[in-house]
Amino acid sequence: MLRRFGVNYAIFSMALDILLTCMALVLATQVVPYIPQNLTNLRGQAVISPYIFLLVPVLWGISFLVLSVYDPKRIYKAMDEFQIVALATVASALLFAGLLFLTNRDFSRWVFILFVTFDMILLLGWRILARIIFRIGRMPAAERHVLIVGAGEVGQRVGQMIQDYRSMGLNLTGFLDEIVDNQSESDEYVVHVLGRVEDVREVVQASHINDVVIALPQRDYAQINELVLALHDLPVQVRVVPDYFSLALYRATVEDFGGLPMINLRDPALNDVQRLVKRIFDLALSGILTAIAFIPMAIITLLIKLDSDGPVLFRQQRVGENGRLFSMYKFRSMVEGADKMLHDLTEVSEDGSVLFKKADDPRVTNIGRFLRHTSLDELPQLFNVLKGDMSLVGPRPELPWLVGQYEPWQHKRLAVPQGMTGWWQINGRADKPLHLHTEEDLYYVQNYSLWMDIYILLKTPWVVVRGKGAY
Repeated sequence: MLRRFGVNYAIFSMALDILLTCMALVLATQVVPYIPQNLTNLRGQAVISPYIFLLVPVLWGISFLVLSVYDPKRIYKAMDEFQIVALATVASALLFAGLLFLTNRDFSRWVFILFVTFDMILLLGWRILARIIFRIGRMPAAERHVLIVGAGEVGQRVGQMIQDYRSMGLNLTGFLDEIVDNQSESDEYVVHVLGRVEDVREVVQASHINDVVIALPQRDYAQINELVLALHDLPVQVRVVPDYFSLALYRATVEDFGGLPMINLRDPALNDVQRLVKRIFDLALSGILTAIAFIPMAIITLLIKLDSDGPVLFRQQRVGENGRLFSMYKFRSMVEGADKMLHDLTEVSEDGSVLFKKADDPRVTNIGRFLRHTSLDELPQLFNVLKGDMSLVGPRPELPWLVGQYEPWQHKRLAVPQGMTGWWQINGRADKPLHLHTEEDLYYVQNYSLWMDIYILLKTPWVVVRGKGAY
């Protein structure tokens, strides 16, 4: 029986991917004759040179291996697996197109398009089917028994992660700690303390442990050497979870830095695939929206000129992703010199939160009040999105002086590109003070997906029409 995420399953996946890719190529040649001849310029069956059927498996196999499509750590979650497979397929197709340009320019473009389309459908389709079969049939993954040394906050966080991945074959056997009061209740599971830290060797042998995770607090780091030496001759994997993760802005990862393994406490919240998809989505949609909004922006420009003296656009320095400063564009909705009056209008509530947006702000012009109520003053930020300073969806970029007053946990909202609209905007907007909307932003950061972006964008017009919290 194939066990998920084992070596045999990876070999099976690679062989099936190559087989289905070749089938997609054959299927493309069979389907292309049914396309109208005035579109394809083909007469009869498309003929493909035999060497193409040797080249395609090699290209796809190498690309999928280089991009780690079969790495269990990268395909635990369905969305992560689908993203990496789609990226690898596109990369392979681009390599294939480049080689065809150099060696065989007579290759039918329709055959190429159909081939890549069928290949994407087949490769994603069998993975969806496999996940359904594994879920329905409850076909087990290769089971690994895990022992956590340290039942403190870090250890329990690791334990919760292991519980979340039980379907992947991880089985939390228990904990070792200085307190051995049998067991204690955690939020979602029972913390079984099997013994003291010095009992690690006996517990590993008695419980047939495969993996030992050392999650001790910093004050007990002196015991790590003793633990590793105690287990050096046993067939177990030993991993260390440093007690530095609370310092991470979003998440901490181990990476290679000049040949040395180091802990990165500022790992980006979005992986490379998510960032690529988000950027392509931003460019495509913001380009369309800019074209649609061209005439309304021209009318707004004229109204601002007629209403008050000063420039049409208001440029203000804001804090972007990872604390990078940039100039954010807005239609000017206030009188000139409004920034100099901000200090007199800023208030601090009893709980210490900063309040600087008011419904009756005296600095707002007549046309500016309408623009702010309808959020039309934000339209020029489409140019920020096109430049790459911002995204369509994300936490709103804050003023540098406000970020300077952040507590450490609030800086986590800067871990993703800042956006024109976001989770906060569709859940209260300016009605929520700074310390509350930061929690909304962190929810977005921790639960990001392209579908969440689409949901926020679809809900934003309704929030704008209601005008609640916009001033």
